[in-house]
Amino acid sequence: MQNEAGNRAETPREASIDPGGEGDHVIALRSELARKIAAHIQVEGDQVTLVPGLVLFRRTALTSCYSATYEPSMIVYGQGQKHVNIGGMVYVCDESTLQLTSVDMPVISQVTQASPEKPILALILKLDMASVREILSQEEFLSSDVCAGTRGMAIGKSTPELLSSCIRLLDLLDTPRDIPFLAGLIQREIVYRLLRSPLGKHLRAVATLGEQSNRTAKAVVWLKENFSKPLRVEDLAAVAKMSVSTFHQHFRTLTQMSPLQYQKRMRLHLARVRMMTEGLDSASAAFEVGYESATQFNREYRRMFGLPPMRDIKARQLVEVEQNRN
Repeated sequence: MQNEAGNRAETPREASIDPGGEGDHVIALRSELARKIAAHIQVEGDQVTLVPGLVLFRRTALTSCYSATYEPSMIVYGQGQKHVNIGGMVYVCDESTLQLTSVDMPVISQVTQASPEKPILALILKLDMASVREILSQEEFLSSDVCAGTRGMAIGKSTPELLSSCIRLLDLLDTPRDIPFLAGLIQREIVYRLLRSPLGKHLRAVATLGEQSNRTAKAVVWLKENFSKPLRVEDLAAVAKMSVSTFHQHFRTLTQMSPLQYQKRMRLHLARVRMMTEGLDSASAAFEVGYESATQFNREYRRMFGLPPMRDIKARQLVEVEQNRN
């Protein structure tokens, strides 16, 4: 995995899934999932579907590191491979991977296996935490223990039951008239499968009111919504109803970065998006996302993305033009 500057990085630890020992049934389901994703997305990037919350992802070439913000969501990979860097930990996501994100996370991603013949394909389902809490209130989950020290993003293996329900959700795209009635039912089943899986503890901890991860998640939401304001950790700790030292510990456990690192990554990512989509110059983008010094913004931007702001934007625009030609 490369670091934000595009160089080879020595990461402190790397999380991956070993696909060995899987049965033919799981392999067949994953192949079917990839085939159905490919049938419904022929363009590069993300494609919003008619099913609420369902997005499909496709890339036909390797990429350099790029920034993104993951919302609470589940991602099931059908084929290909991607590296996701959060706070120095690199998650290796491939066709055996189920990726669960329970809070908004600024990340650095890189597609590491993809080609026109075998693109990386993934299904992304955004999670409504109110619906998750409603399911958790059912009798089946009332006795479930909530584990301390859960993370805001984790990966595991896709189970046959989860793959089957994802395939049925994709099938609704072939019969749009069924979406209003069946989409919600299948999505509830998917959330149920998630909560029953080994990754369920990460989702339960954030969704369970009053738990430390839930209170920390509220501070994450506040920080995301107020990213341009000066950061006072005391205010964030008050949102989470914790002491400053306890809050620091739980915030780093949940997001794998400090509040200051989280804010900086969020600001730089949003500034990059605005320069790309709105044509802002670097100074204007810097001030809009909360920087008081354009010099500091340029320095931190280059450290994260490898190039000064405007050179980086021009390079990315050239890449997009080339992709559109192909």
